[in-house]
Amino acid sequence: MSGMLPADALALGIGAFFGALSRYQVGQMAAKYIASDPKQYGKLTGWHTAGINVAGSFLLGGISATPSIDMSKVNGSQATSFNSRRLLPSIQGMSPRTKLMMGVGFCGSFTTFSTFSVDVVNWINQGKTVQAMSYVATNNIGGIIAAGIGMAMVKKFFG
Repeated sequence: MSGMLPADALALGIGAFFGALSRYQVGQMAAKYIASDPKQYGKLTGWHTAGINVAGSFLLGGISATPSIDMSKVNGSQATSFNSRRLLPSIQGMSPRTKLMMGVGFCGSFTTFSTFSVDVVNWINQGKTVQAMSYVATNNIGGIIAAGIGMAMVKKFFG
């Protein structure tokens, strides 16, 4: 953490905490849904990871396209005092710390390339090559498209 401010480390940790909790909850909801009727929904096993990766790509695309703002220049002298609105993105953009918290922290722990990789290898080993390749395409093509849409939407919003 050389050169990292303690407040940045805290923001990163908070984002990662909520990203990991969200990832876990989506997995639990998917498992419960599949368990409700394994015969009908069993083929959906693992596909929630693709949904997470595409949603995370959309979110990260939007975050990366959001303008960074200098919080010391926002609200004049109020910028140095506590202001609950400083914790949320403003209409002008996001502080670098908010982008760090949401982009690296939240999206970094919410999305999972390692789980994706293991899912692909498992399906190939089970002889489900078509399923594995469609999963690869969904994650990669869907993720790239979602990131582009997220960036375009935010750029349009900020002009």
